[in-house]
Amino acid sequence: MTLQHRTSRSTRSPLPASHRRSSLARAGVAVAAAALLAGCASGAPTEASPTASAGAGERALTGELTIYAAASLSGAFDELAAQFEAEHPGLDVVPITYDGSSVLATQLIEGAPADVFASADEKNMTKVLDAGLAESADDFATNVLQIAVAPGNPLGVDGLDALADGATTTADGRPATVVLCAPEVPCGAASQTLIDAAGLRLTPASEEQNVTAVLTKVKSGEADAGLVYVTDVEAAGDAVEGVRIANAADATNVYPLTALTAAPNPEAAAAFVTFVTSKAGQQVLASFGFGAP
Repeated sequence: MTLQHRTSRSTRSPLPASHRRSSLARAGVAVAAAALLAGCASGAPTEASPTASAGAGERALTGELTIYAAASLSGAFDELAAQFEAEHPGLDVVPITYDGSSVLATQLIEGAPADVFASADEKNMTKVLDAGLAESADDFATNVLQIAVAPGNPLGVDGLDALADGATTTADGRPATVVLCAPEVPCGAASQTLIDAAGLRLTPASEEQNVTAVLTKVKSGEADAGLVYVTDVEAAGDAVEGVRIANAADATNVYPLTALTAAPNPEAAAAFVTFVTSKAGQQVLASFGFGAP
């Protein structure tokens, strides 16, 4: 789905018009590709898999595919990569680099080689686009925050207000330890949006560079609570419990991805982007708790 401006998304930094991929243009490319395949195929297949028809064209995909993706995408993108490799036996998706979107954007701008970049927000994607590393990006998923606490919710955290300074204490009388993502990271920006909207004074014990680090501290007991994505709580299983945030939708994060213009494997990069945004790719993302773009 093409990245489009939604004014209701308070954490979004909409991409400039020059960076948005035209739906009409994409449709034209799709029609042309379909015509080409129809003309060159020796026999019309009864049904093509979404991935196989997503960009391999007449030549099979080979070589390596390097992907940089936001930490919150780890489970979903590992599954997407496995399915994509299964559809293209000659292609090797190297272990995906996961980290905070701001960290990844900086690495790419500084010259790190990659084929595909998937960000957890538009702000960091815009940095990559403005640096001339890609021409456009597509929305492919959404996510909202939830409070992660220890199993059984021993402190009785019932909402964002409970995380305010001094609002909740442990059995031994100490203030609850809360960890957040750093403000420059998408989950940190979304957290601050919700905290500011609630008018809370919340001093975190630490500010992490990616959402995985926040979740790890809650899972290990180093923190009593942390703001993470609903997808992270779901992926953690019984290791944590999730507490809903009443107005979480006011800080919805929209995820864009792009095939980088200097991609070492441009054909595979374009095909992977098409796969992620296809019906099959969207089904994988939904199974991990992501919302539609």
